Amino acid sequence: MTTHKYKVGQMVGFAGRGPVRAPRGDYKVVAQLPADGRGPQYRVKNKAEPHERIAPEDELTASGSFSG
Repeated sequence: MTTHKYKVGQMVGFAGRGPVRAPRGDYKVVAQLPADGRGPQYRVKNKAEPHERIAPEDELTASGSFSG
């Protein structure tokens, strides 16, 4: 069973790989998703974007804060 490192509501940094154009700053973990071949995934949201992104755990870093 794979465990998620980040919790829903936690603020994280997102370092998208490849040609991803993502705003800098904190992203809020909106949901934990099932693991794929790389491990756990998350739905994350940045306040500067109207949409959510799916991000694998290895592209996220903890910022240590929570948001309700």
